[in-house]
Amino acid sequence: MTPMERLRVEKAAADCGFERTPVLLTDGGMELRSAQFPEALAVYADGNEFRVSASTATLLDGADDGVLVVSGLDQLYSILQRASAVARTMPNRVADRFRRAKKHLPQTTEAERLVVQRVGQDLYRTALMDYWQGRCCVTGLAVPALLRASHIKPWAKCQSDDERLDVFNGFLLAPHVDALFDGGWISFSDQGSLLVSEALPYAARVQLGVSSEWNIAGLKPEHSSYLTFHRDNEFRRAS
Repeated sequence: MTPMERLRVEKAAADCGFERTPVLLTDGGMELRSAQFPEALAVYADGNEFRVSASTATLLDGADDGVLVVSGLDQLYSILQRASAVARTMPNRVADRFRRAKKHLPQTTEAERLVVQRVGQDLYRTALMDYWQGRCCVTGLAVPALLRASHIKPWAKCQSDDERLDVFNGFLLAPHVDALFDGGWISFSDQGSLLVSEALPYAARVQLGVSSEWNIAGLKPEHSSYLTFHRDNEFRRAS
């Protein structure tokens, strides 16, 4: 890696959440790390082409044998931003923040318990905004005030804070998609393909703009158990 390539990668890393000083690897790459999470990326540069691998495969979407090859700084920035967002919101990390926060909150009365629940929900929304990069994962809507943090397995049916605050148990959705998903009128396959309940009349589908092209890209294996629960327990069956 040339000095100029190294400077470009260092700048991209710092801008995307890998704020620790990169480590030069013996094979010519650079290891990128953050104080916010233990996972690391390795980046190799060859002119305008970059090869990226991760210590945890979950950080990279669509990696071939754990490696992504991209061209240009814009694509490198996109990969690094996505990887750092996933790392910050890995399972138990949001729940751990919630547990630390609620230690200092009274929980004697129902009103106080509702405040604690709201703290957890706010942390969860923030995590989903980070994970899904501020966009509805179905339609691409990018108006934060309109987006809903939607649980796949409902909050009330989760067995623990780890489930309730697991970023893989949630989608960031536009309001109408959230209403359809939360009500069980639609669901998704493990690959992200749309499933529409036969209980939803065709006229309503048209009025709501339900499209066969709706899908969720980049689902991880960690989403599967929650989606299975939604399909088995929340998805409406034809009457």
